Amino acid sequence: MAEKATSRGPARRFWSLPRKRRGAPGRHKPDEIMHQDIVPLCAADIQEQLKKRFAYLSGGRGQDGSPVITFPDYPAFSEIPDKEFQNVMTYLTSIPSLQDAGIGFILVIDRRQDRWTSVKASVLRIAASFPANLQLVLVLRPTGFFQRTLSDIAFKFNRDDFKMKVPVMMLSSVPELHGYIDKSQLTEDLGGTLDYCHSRWLCHRTAIESFALMVKQTAQMLQTFGTELAETELPNDVQSTSLVLSVHTEKKAKAKEDLQLALKEGNGILESLREPLAESTSHSVNQDQLDNQATVQRLLAQLNETEAAFDEFWAKHQQKLEQCLQLRHFEQGFREVKTTLDSMSQKIAAFTDVGNSLAHVQHLLKDLSSFEEKSSVAVDRARALSLEGQQLIENKHYAVDSIHPKCEELQHLCDHFATEITRRRGLLSKSLELHSLLEMSMKWCDEGIFLLASQPVDKCQSQDGAEAALQEIEKFLETGAENKIQELNKIYKEYECILNQDLLEHVQKVFQKQESTEEMFHRRQASLKKLAAKQTRPVQPVAPRPEALTKSPSPSPGSWRSSESSSSEGSALRRGPYRRAKSEMSESRQGRTSSTGDEEESLAILRRHVMNELLDTERAYVEELLCVLEGYAAEMDNPLMAHLISTGLQNKKSILFGNMEEIYHFHNRIFLRDLESCIDCPELVGRCFLERMEEFQIYEKYCQNKPRSESLWRQCSDCPFFQECQKKLDHKLSLDSYLLKPVQRITKYQLLLKEMLKYSKNCEGAEDLQEALSSILGILKAVNDSMHLIAITGYDGNLSDLGKLLMQGSFSVWTDHKKGHTKVKELARFKPMQRHLFLHEKAVLFCKKREENGEGYEKAPSYSYKQSLNMTAVGITENVKGDAKKFEIWYNAREEVYIIQAPTPEIKAAWVNEIRKVLTSQLQACREASQHRALEQSHSLPLPAPSSTSPTKGGNSRNVKKLEDRKTDPLSLEGYVSSSSLPKPPEKGKGWSKTSHSLEAPEEDGGWSSAEELINSSDAEEDGGLGPGKLVPGKYTVVMDDEKEGPDTLAMRTGDMVEVVEEGAEGLW
Repeated sequence: MAEKATSRGPARRFWSLPRKRRGAPGRHKPDEIMHQDIVPLCAADIQEQLKKRFAYLSGGRGQDGSPVITFPDYPAFSEIPDKEFQNVMTYLTSIPSLQDAGIGFILVIDRRQDRWTSVKASVLRIAASFPANLQLVLVLRPTGFFQRTLSDIAFKFNRDDFKMKVPVMMLSSVPELHGYIDKSQLTEDLGGTLDYCHSRWLCHRTAIESFALMVKQTAQMLQTFGTELAETELPNDVQSTSLVLSVHTEKKAKAKEDLQLALKEGNGILESLREPLAESTSHSVNQDQLDNQATVQRLLAQLNETEAAFDEFWAKHQQKLEQCLQLRHFEQGFREVKTTLDSMSQKIAAFTDVGNSLAHVQHLLKDLSSFEEKSSVAVDRARALSLEGQQLIENKHYAVDSIHPKCEELQHLCDHFATEITRRRGLLSKSLELHSLLEMSMKWCDEGIFLLASQPVDKCQSQDGAEAALQEIEKFLETGAENKIQELNKIYKEYECILNQDLLEHVQKVFQKQESTEEMFHRRQASLKKLAAKQTRPVQPVAPRPEALTKSPSPSPGSWRSSESSSSEGSALRRGPYRRAKSEMSESRQGRTSSTGDEEESLAILRRHVMNELLDTERAYVEELLCVLEGYAAEMDNPLMAHLISTGLQNKKSILFGNMEEIYHFHNRIFLRDLESCIDCPELVGRCFLERMEEFQIYEKYCQNKPRSESLWRQCSDCPFFQECQKKLDHKLSLDSYLLKPVQRITKYQLLLKEMLKYSKNCEGAEDLQEALSSILGILKAVNDSMHLIAITGYDGNLSDLGKLLMQGSFSVWTDHKKGHTKVKELARFKPMQRHLFLHEKAVLFCKKREENGEGYEKAPSYSYKQSLNMTAVGITENVKGDAKKFEIWYNAREEVYIIQAPTPEIKAAWVNEIRKVLTSQLQACREASQHRALEQSHSLPLPAPSSTSPTKGGNSRNVKKLEDRKTDPLSLEGYVSSSSLPKPPEKGKGWSKTSHSLEAPEEDGGWSSAEELINSSDAEEDGGLGPGKLVPGKYTVVMDDEKEGPDTLAMRTGDMVEVVEEGAEGLW
């Protein structure tokens, strides 16, 4: 619940002042003017009436101190309205103090220039409406003889009319007046010496009363403000408390300003009252002037007392508000720090992993140190906040009971967190120690297996080789004392605190492997000891060769027995050495079997080495990507770093980093986990790559953006933003080195897959590894091709319309064109053109390669587009006489011929095969379209004649050989499927011809002939070969000149129309 700002008791003592009945502002307590029961008249309210001066209070006093009110000669006295007269009388009688007014007033009525009738009326009027006590009425009667005589007689006869509570004295002259009132108490017009100026008196009275009103209003304002402060509830949050403190401080400053203005006003009035005395020391000051000065001084004293009391009250109120603000800051900081510490404690509590390998434990220790470093900010803040709370308690804060428990809780949270960090580090250190021991044992086992695998079996068959191998083994076994696990139970006991189920199984596997390795060594030792102990004398079998027995002539019976006897003796002699040889062969086979097992174990070790390298480099790669994204990319959106970013770098994050974030998420969330699942079966890692091959396409996008990223980096590499980020990350290399990581990583995979495949030839996943390697190489090729593709300039169309990019490379190109019907052969270029060719599914592009100057990706070439050929009108000649690296691409029935020379025969073969595949696929598509069209026509045409009456019986069943088997032929068989049915790219330069050169094939019996196949490929053989398949009778277009070779041959030119009637058995037609 909100607290009250200030207790109300002390506040009342500040603004509540005692009340007293309003009297004249004379020599009384300071509150006589501020607090009155009856609201008095003010000089400002009746200023015009007072200015008439028909009555005034000069400040003079009678002998007993009675105030003197003078009524000067005023001819229009009878014309003054009663209300004005009453107001003036009331105001004048309220000015003297209550003590002086209690004695009674002396009225001096000056009617020396008036008539008796007016005197009588004035006296009666004054007597009837005078509002205060009267002590004496002195009347200066008219000075004219007649009026004076008349007044004497009239006063004597009309004395009863003047009966009043006080005596009325008729005075004939001023000297008589001096007998009643001293001259010093009378003004000059009454023969006195009292200094009186009515306008000055009126000005002073107005100022004093205005000042009194100001003092009253100031007091009321302070009272209202004090009530507001006392009733203000203290807010529960920092922002509201700050707002309240700010508002109250502003109001306090305004109140102080008003108070200072009132004090300044009062001091000015006091100076004005003292001015006559300051000008002349002989100047006499009357009692009213002294009373005015005293009144102003009392008001000023009251203001000073009020200011002091207010300042004291405000100091307490401000202190409480400031303490409240300190408390709210402390509470807010406590909540934030506690939330952070609780979150950190939960993280450290959930941080139970002790690692599954030495590298993993080292990584966990690094993460723990990083976590501790980041958490130190929160811990330091918590300790500083606790010290701040202790300081508040020492400063006697009003909320000690709330602050003290929070300080203790903060201290406890910090100590608990530090304890947990220490405990966690201890566990990881134990895990590091255990994994180091396991790694040493594993390394010892691996080195042992390598040693066994490296000992050639054939060399160990000799005594020297066996002894040398035995010495190597014994020397290696001596190193096991410090590298292998000695007692398993001791390990269990020493590392019990970290041994979870997985780690326990890992320890057992390592120990089993260690025992298995030792057993292998013991077996090898036993074998080598046997081999080392054998005699060095070679064993020579003496059995006769079998063929010797078969070639000998048939003996006689006697000789046969002799032969048997000798044979049995020879057998007895041979038996011993033969058995030894057999025993040696058996041992040799056993040794080879053992060697095969050792070799398999060695290959398994090598596979694990490759897998570990793949996993370690993958983890490092993911961490590097995260470091770049958090340390550079995220900081570009940080407002605190905005001033360091140059204008050329603003809003360029997507250009600089490309789709690195997409790559990071793929590897961190998917691929790294896939690889970790294969840690026990490294040979199956190929499946991970095959399953994620589509996702690897993201690298193509990254590499295509790399030139733009490189260019931006070169422009902005000196930007302070990069230097600051590199300093924070403590990187030795600049950002551009890390931007190259994805390119390096995608090329690293194929090397690791090659290594894994090398050691997995006979394993289960060998086929997957081979396929994964081919797929990765395909991705690298696609990335490389796309990098060249984006460098093409000058092409008006959309390259994506041309289909997939299949091949690209640089070639030497000669042209040999024939233009239309003129058959004018262009002059062949003696020097070839250098062109870079891009083979797409639907077109082949010819570009000119232009090298660029610069560094990095700026040095990459660009390709200026020259022309393109539609694959639907392209044919190839695979071999060109005189050069195994050349082949022809011809276009539109050899109207345009391009002789292409590849750098190597292998590149030529690859291009020819790829073009052949494209043409084959187009042929198949045309066949399907033709069959579909013929099928539609068969439903609309009459039935064909019986096959027995057809002159070309069986002609429709004949099939033309496949495209791959076709050889060069002067005729191009073109079906009735037009090339215009396939998509065509836009024309540019020597663009694709839209003219179709196909002719109708002969139609017989309402069917279609085998000539419907589109043959766009021919193989020109240097030494001849098998002729083409038989032609179907029909009309054809000649696509190649055929010179006349004899009297029985026909000369043909390109473009001639011929009709094939029949083809003979020897290929003649």
